[in-house]
Amino acid sequence: MEIRWIEAFLAVAEELHFGRAAQRLHMAQSPLSQTIKKLEKDVGTPLFERTTRAVTLTSAGHAFLPHARRIVGEVDLAMRATGAGTDKVYGRVRLGFSGALNHLTLPPLTRALRTRHPHVALHLVDRVTTEDAVGLIERGALDVAFVGLPAPGDLPTRVITVEELGAAVPVDHPLAGHDHIDMADLAEEDWVLMPGQSALRSVILTACHGAGFRPRIAQEVKDPYVVLSLVAAGLGVSLAPTCVRPIMPADAVWVPLAAPPPELHSALLWDPARSTAAVRALLDVAGAVLPDPR
Repeated sequence: MEIRWIEAFLAVAEELHFGRAAQRLHMAQSPLSQTIKKLEKDVGTPLFERTTRAVTLTSAGHAFLPHARRIVGEVDLAMRATGAGTDKVYGRVRLGFSGALNHLTLPPLTRALRTRHPHVALHLVDRVTTEDAVGLIERGALDVAFVGLPAPGDLPTRVITVEELGAAVPVDHPLAGHDHIDMADLAEEDWVLMPGQSALRSVILTACHGAGFRPRIAQEVKDPYVVLSLVAAGLGVSLAPTCVRPIMPADAVWVPLAAPPPELHSALLWDPARSTAAVRALLDVAGAVLPDPR
């Protein structure tokens, strides 16, 4: 299989017309048709349905399309990176984040990366818990991720925030108007938590056990903002870091916990063995815009 075959496939797939695709590729229509036939023979199945009036993708063609675009994009990126000056960084970084918990840390990082390294393509993956992040990075499916600590495994991390946790309760809850809440005051409540081995869940469970009770878990959802939405709906209480205080749903409130409150340590996680120039560029930018708070 040759790159020019894939480029020919993309032209036909996007134009759905052999004549226009041939013009786009600056070639005659007959050689283009022969190129597509070679590709179809190589993959072992037709990629296009051809009639006298229309050209359409087969189901195999639809399945092949995103991979073809990725292959051509990676080749183009490799060519540009090879010819780049020493002061330019080319590449792609797949960055995992959890959502609401990163609404203060993700924007400055992505903005600074685009400004300082405009040739680094950033692919964002949301709803990634700490447990997810470790597995995805170990398998090579992610390059860097925002995580909570402690994270399982031996991959390196760099702390970017240390935040106190407060109680998230419905706006009409008897404790909603208090200046502070003791953890023990929440012992008889239903709880809404993130599932699995998320770092936030671990910190919450540790705080509950430290206050002498095991939380009665009523709901488990992966999205941290949905946790707050379910609290607002009156389905239970939870704990949340200070970063979510400005974005609490209308029917939920964030109330400080009595000292000493539990803390959530957040960090960036990566695998040095898979570190590319683009990954190192992102980590360098993170060091400048998200310095270790300790």
